[in-house]
Amino acid sequence: MEIGIDSFASAMYGSNQLTPVVAMEQLLERIELADQAGLDVFGIGEHHKKEFLDSATAVILAAAASRTKNIRLGSAVTVLSAADPVRVFQSFATLDLISKGRAELVVGRGSSVEAYPLFGFSLDDYDALFKEKLDLLLKIRDQEFVTWQGKFRAPLHNQPVYPRPLQQKLPVWLGVGGTPESFVRAGALGLPLMVAIIGGNTARFRPLIDLYREAGTRSGFKPDELKVGLHSPGYVADTDAITINEYYPGYAELWTKLGRERGWPPVTRPQFDHLAGPEGVLVLGGPERVAEKLLRHSEALGGIDRFTFQMDNAGLTHQQLMHAIELIGAKVIPLVKAG
Repeated sequence: MEIGIDSFASAMYGSNQLTPVVAMEQLLERIELADQAGLDVFGIGEHHKKEFLDSATAVILAAAASRTKNIRLGSAVTVLSAADPVRVFQSFATLDLISKGRAELVVGRGSSVEAYPLFGFSLDDYDALFKEKLDLLLKIRDQEFVTWQGKFRAPLHNQPVYPRPLQQKLPVWLGVGGTPESFVRAGALGLPLMVAIIGGNTARFRPLIDLYREAGTRSGFKPDELKVGLHSPGYVADTDAITINEYYPGYAELWTKLGRERGWPPVTRPQFDHLAGPEGVLVLGGPERVAEKLLRHSEALGGIDRFTFQMDNAGLTHQQLMHAIELIGAKVIPLVKAG
């Protein structure tokens, strides 16, 4: 199992707002440390909100590429529906050249939808936009000269797209939430699957992942081509008690705020304790507990190939996040490999 981190480039740590310059420098320091600590991947999301700095994902990743050597660098996710697939490919092909073959993409429709009005798209076309633009992106990835026609973009007639990446086939993962059609789509295309699970019990996604694998098999893909990744909130500290005490206040503050925006009830401590329990989605604790939970999640889902922690969403300080990265590299990864 590959293990890494996803970040939304938050400029907020609890009630203490950082300047954008400081927040960006600290993010790059964390990516650099993740590389040194032996983590496998670091992903940057895409939002267009005041509290996040990740609207130009590939630019951040290119800066990180110049400071790292081994860690893979990707999006988490690119809101492909509101983007131009040609420019997305060009940006990540360029990143691949800068990083010497370490770039990858996770593309999705986006659960945070502010990109649609910003770039002039209608939410009424939410799925149609993604389906069409994913088709174009994969054609560009697989063919240097592209002939293509769709509804939402001007056609291409034997048009070359440059630069080409260093990797022969730029990795494109499909980021999904809980829609069965999305799992089937990923399987039918033979794309690796990145499942964002942010609430409830992780095992409840097993039927959807089975749909993905069944669709992939029907389309002629081998089991080792149908990779499954899992993205969930999590945090590691020296002990279970320290982890919970550091994580809960910021988590409750953030998710209660999001709840007001999206119609969810406020976070309660019993609810949090359930999510942090053996079957719950939150991957929290000391290294031993976290490793055990990752292995349990993998077994419940029929095997996962990658797990990425979403850590900078609970008011944690830069120093706490840096220590968590050290613990993941020094203790969690060896325990998972040994398990």
